[in-house]
Amino acid sequence: MTGHTVNVDVLGPWSLETSKRFWAGFAPATLAAQHAPAELRTVFRVEGDWSRAEVRVAQHGDSARITVTGDGDLDRAARQVCRFLSLDVDARGWPEVARRDRIIAHAQERLPGLRPCGFHSAYEAAAWAVLSQRVRIVQAARLRENLIRDHGQDGAFPTPGRVRGLDLDLPGRKIEYLHAVAEAALDGHLDSDKLRAMNPDDAVRRVQEVKGLGPFAAELVVIRGANAPDMIPHHEHRLDNEIVQQYGPGHTLAEVSDAWRPFRTWASVHLRTLREERTHEIAGHTPA
Repeated sequence: MTGHTVNVDVLGPWSLETSKRFWAGFAPATLAAQHAPAELRTVFRVEGDWSRAEVRVAQHGDSARITVTGDGDLDRAARQVCRFLSLDVDARGWPEVARRDRIIAHAQERLPGLRPCGFHSAYEAAAWAVLSQRVRIVQAARLRENLIRDHGQDGAFPTPGRVRGLDLDLPGRKIEYLHAVAEAALDGHLDSDKLRAMNPDDAVRRVQEVKGLGPFAAELVVIRGANAPDMIPHHEHRLDNEIVQQYGPGHTLAEVSDAWRPFRTWASVHLRTLREERTHEIAGHTPA
């Protein structure tokens, strides 16, 4: 394997420590055990050639030092890391959102420097969307872990080519839909960079062209797979409930989120993160 290191100037607030804490509790793709507290490490598939890559990310002031190793396109791998860690977003205007919205100001204070960490790719987000349909999250997470253990590579998710050829006994039509996701990834239909560059509504419609991916799943792919920074989900009842909790009865996500532009995803993630810390509803403890 070869190595490639880049230093990236991160524009706007950023804390690697806060982002690691967020990702550590991010079901299903929770961060593997981290042995170096000052670094974030993960393994992933590089979009395009689908090679396995390892990455180490360290923070030095306002700069991120990204070291990727692997046998594929390491330039693209480094760019992919910037995307799934939101390091490529110019967030110098993010503090202004706090000045417009006291609820978001409080969330920023509670989660200083948080940048939403997404799935490694839209492909992996789409696969999760299929695995999590009509089953409990803990069960879906187990299915994902089994896929990685049995058909992945040293902790990396199976390639689309591998998934396309699998014949597994999964609940419902999951294996049929996983095949469709794999085919779409191989055809470039789930290219994360292209989805992120599109109008979010157009990107969601594009993802819905993949068999098995409905509106909720398509939004997840664009928001958490392409890591689009300025989009709100229209099918996330937990976030809707949190809006009522924080802003009061009669308030809606569509109404309050206008003040969050151009960081509607970021504001949504902050609220959902604080809700999960308070309720543990996704982890399966005490629902709100």
